[in-house]
Amino acid sequence: MSESPVPSAVSVLVVEDDAVIRRAVQLALERYGYDVSVAEDGLGGLEAFRAGQHDLLVLDVMLPGLDGIGLCRRIRDESLVPILMMSARGDALDVVSGLEAGADDYVVKPVDIGIMVARIRVLLRRATFHPGAAEPAADPGPGSDTGTGSDPLVFGDLAIDLRGLTVSRAGATVPLTPTELRLLLAFAEHPGIVLDRRRLLREVWDYGWEGDTRVVDLCVVRLRKKIGADRIKTVRGFGYKLDRS
Repeated sequence: MSESPVPSAVSVLVVEDDAVIRRAVQLALERYGYDVSVAEDGLGGLEAFRAGQHDLLVLDVMLPGLDGIGLCRRIRDESLVPILMMSARGDALDVVSGLEAGADDYVVKPVDIGIMVARIRVLLRRATFHPGAAEPAADPGPGSDTGTGSDPLVFGDLAIDLRGLTVSRAGATVPLTPTELRLLLAFAEHPGIVLDRRRLLREVWDYGWEGDTRVVDLCVVRLRKKIGADRIKTVRGFGYKLDRS
């Protein structure tokens, strides 16, 4: 992977207790142009997060004191900043717990820096994107209103403002992470159409390679908790679709 420069200084906080891994990740990311700060435990990571303005966080799962899962939850209570988890051996419980806690994606140790940088770039693009090219389906069906111009997309009690990139339910603002927002917009672009997990990995996570579909499933779970359990339907054996009513 070519080391293309990072436009302006992008701040990344790495929280990792292993000094060798922490230093290696820091030096590697700095070679790609990132402004990297580090912390060696969960409480130190929380303090560093609160003290600075970070564009993205990289959290190890196994941290002393406050572990990476607990740290992720604490940060999610305060911020929608993109979070990338590091999991030893891709342990299924670690992965699921991290994604349920609000992480956007994960990488497996030993870390392949090329893959980590690719994931970081995707998360940063997702955090700053504008869905100007997204066009809802031509026939959204009854109960929905795709809007025109600056009008929001409306599906029952759910409203999506494409210009302001905000979502509300029954008039109350729904805070979504950039990943959750992009997932919702992918469904809103094709209301009533079943989208399979591989397609969502490509369109939402920008995976140009085979990815872990658990990332999709856990993000859908988080999204349902925020916009209503019945808004996104599961079509067993195929994928998910947005209920237009």
